[in-house]
Amino acid sequence: MTLTRLIIQIPCLNEADDLPATLAALPRQIPGIDAIEILVIDDGSHDDTSEVARRWGVHHVVRHRRNRGLANAFQSGLDMCLVAGADIIVNTDADGQYEGADIAALVQPILRGEADIVIGDRGVGKNAHFGPIKRRLQRMGSSVVRKLSGTDITDAVSGFRAISREAAQRLTITTEFSYTTDMLIQAGRKRMAITSVPVRTHPATRPSRLFTSIPRFISQTGVTIVRAYTTYNALRVFVGTGMLLTLAGLLPIVRFMWFYVNGDGSGHIQSLVIGGSLLVLGALVAVMGMLADLITANRKLLEATLHKVRRLEERLAQDDGMAEACEKEGEAADILPLVKRKREPARRSR
Repeated sequence: MTLTRLIIQIPCLNEADDLPATLAALPRQIPGIDAIEILVIDDGSHDDTSEVARRWGVHHVVRHRRNRGLANAFQSGLDMCLVAGADIIVNTDADGQYEGADIAALVQPILRGEADIVIGDRGVGKNAHFGPIKRRLQRMGSSVVRKLSGTDITDAVSGFRAISREAAQRLTITTEFSYTTDMLIQAGRKRMAITSVPVRTHPATRPSRLFTSIPRFISQTGVTIVRAYTTYNALRVFVGTGMLLTLAGLLPIVRFMWFYVNGDGSGHIQSLVIGGSLLVLGALVAVMGMLADLITANRKLLEATLHKVRRLEERLAQDDGMAEACEKEGEAADILPLVKRKREPARRSR
């Protein structure tokens, strides 16, 4: 019988004080889940976050020697969860913002086969723990992400989310700031099934470590959204920009032609020069769009290859674990040769 394994990953940066309460609030049993494990990603903390995690019985700890950023920590967690054999991955914060008990509701759409990704909706429009400016910014940002990703998610920057194994294998976070919007746009363009469930939140216990000010958060998030959207819609972005430049170039040319027809063209040569320059620039941008579209097609091939490589690595890791278990149990004589035969072709190819 196939067991369903859930791994709850927690990216951390100097969370030694808040981590114990977060770990204590996590569920130990969920209907439909056979095994629950916890993974802590220590993103270059200067305190003893990793030691606190081990003392609390965390099953897996990934430590970065220096801080790489939240997005990189999230991707490291996904990679480790896949190697550890997770069927479902839940990402939550270490500061206790989210209610740990709501993980049971978060994973249900995946268990029922209805979704690949489930976002915890904090109800940003009415959340009492958010200030009026934050609520407004959250709604605006989520609206933009919904349109760009083709999804119907009302809380795009919520870090409380569940991901199926298949979805995690197909995701590769490329931004260096925050994974939330990049992941949604990427998943939406890959036609993954995404839904949301309402979750509870707690008051913030400290300022965010992801950003130092709201303007910085807006600028960084904006860059991430534009970059992610352009990655998967390069032709539309570049050709659209080229068309705008072309239309802008036609205006001064039409102006010059008007004066020229009326016998006053000699004094408006600058309009012709500006218009011609904009037309050339528009054509160049459109050509760049075609090249970018070819690069996007190549990226899809690389992602498909990466997907297969990840599955192969996970299978080899599972085979290694099976071999070690057989040796410990004294069953290597019957099972170990089969595992070795499965591994040999892959190892020779490397």
